[in-house]
Amino acid sequence: MSYRLGVDVGGTNTDAAILDDQLRVIYTVKSHTTKDVQSGIFNAISKVIKESKIDKAKINYAMLGTTKSTNAIVERQGLDKVAYIRIAKPASVGIPPYMEWPEELHNAINLEATIISGGYEFDGRKIAELNRSEVDHFCSKVKGKTKSIAIAGTFSPVNPEQEEKVAQWVREDLGTDIEVTLSNQIGGIGMLERENAAILNAALMTIGREIVDGFEDALSRLGINAQTFFSQNDGTLMTGEFTQKYPIFTIGCGPTNSIRGAYHLSGVKNALVLDVGGTTSDIGVLVNSFPRQSSISATVGGVETNFRMPDVMSIGIGGGTIIHKSGESFKVGPDSVGYEIVNKAKVFGGDVETASDDAAKLKRAFKESYHFVNDISFDWASGVIEKINAHITQSLDQMKVRSGDVPLILTGGGSFLIDSQIPGISKVYRPDHYDAANAVGAALGQVSGDINRIYSFEGKNKDDVIEDAKSEAINSAISAGADPETVDVIDIDIIPLAYLPGSSSQVKIKAVGNLQLH
Repeated sequence: MSYRLGVDVGGTNTDAAILDDQLRVIYTVKSHTTKDVQSGIFNAISKVIKESKIDKAKINYAMLGTTKSTNAIVERQGLDKVAYIRIAKPASVGIPPYMEWPEELHNAINLEATIISGGYEFDGRKIAELNRSEVDHFCSKVKGKTKSIAIAGTFSPVNPEQEEKVAQWVREDLGTDIEVTLSNQIGGIGMLERENAAILNAALMTIGREIVDGFEDALSRLGINAQTFFSQNDGTLMTGEFTQKYPIFTIGCGPTNSIRGAYHLSGVKNALVLDVGGTTSDIGVLVNSFPRQSSISATVGGVETNFRMPDVMSIGIGGGTIIHKSGESFKVGPDSVGYEIVNKAKVFGGDVETASDDAAKLKRAFKESYHFVNDISFDWASGVIEKINAHITQSLDQMKVRSGDVPLILTGGGSFLIDSQIPGISKVYRPDHYDAANAVGAALGQVSGDINRIYSFEGKNKDDVIEDAKSEAINSAISAGADPETVDVIDIDIIPLAYLPGSSSQVKIKAVGNLQLH
């Protein structure tokens, strides 16, 4: 018998789960997230090993989902300075890099930015030739000032050749140890959004190393010799090497872990998923056992990007949500006591009224702490919980893709706030270990590869073009750590683009396989 360990870091709690080699859940725990995050991870792993009484020598695989990248961007802390090269002259000189970025984030990241000659049309035809001297001049300005370079060219997902050539020149000028992010490996077709995603990824290089090294250090200190993997935002896993190269893909992995965990615990392949944490509630959609991907651009830290993100609605309701009293009326959140719930909430002896306190008054949770909420009336608590559920019901309805009732899977430690019967919901599932579904989702071992680009079918065999794209998606999954024998294409989406010539279509393909386990 061997085991796998899943850990997921949230704003309030850090959860850990032990699964056996048949992916059966053996044990789950919740531990409070700490300000430095690493201590919370260490504590959660220690707790699950101690309480489950398993032999830690039999933990062969360990998986982590973390908010560290998201927090760094939101807080503007720990980010690398980035030197950015846009390959787009003369086509796009009218719009400078960092358009519409928040000033403080721009100041935290930007070292130097330039636009050089080059770029492609939508069908891969060259707009202009590269000019080596422009690259050399830029490198001379940033040499010794940064270790992180981002490069983006017009329609590089269609033809990445110029991005790759500029990256080669940059390494020749600045050394092979320089970190280079190419936009064609991260974002979709839109130039500015893909540019933004590449710059953010380049700014997260140090954070990426800290995620990998910190997790491996925690395991080492606990005497666990396990192969490590890291959650990304499509519900699958990355190797440590891949994570350090593309840390931006860890953004949004928390909700996707919950969605994948919800499927695994309930067995329901198509449903809404509501994950109620301590700070927020996240609503996602299960489609054939995987999170539905967003079809619109994702805003990260105030910056519009177009790398893949789950279709998730986050609302400011959780177990730690503060109830603001004003005479006989009240307002629910959206602020939360977060990981300080153990000190500030009334059920823990504090003096701040939270949603958990009202749930305790109704004996939905914390029954042993009922005496701490004597000052809250039953009618008041009922009114608060009723208002919370009305907001949740409205939000669930917005996430539906069709009319009629649909099933709902409840996860998260704060799901005691949610009623058992909800308008528009055919059945509410509360599976075993629902409160640590995110850690369970982190431990599930599949890896994905994606293709999202424009193809012109004019003068070509459409089936051959699609087969080539499928092969590219499969190879992408294998490079991310999938077992080649298990990779299958699970989703193909071909969108005709009438506004472009040449029978052009946007092609999105997703391939998924089991982890290559050693």
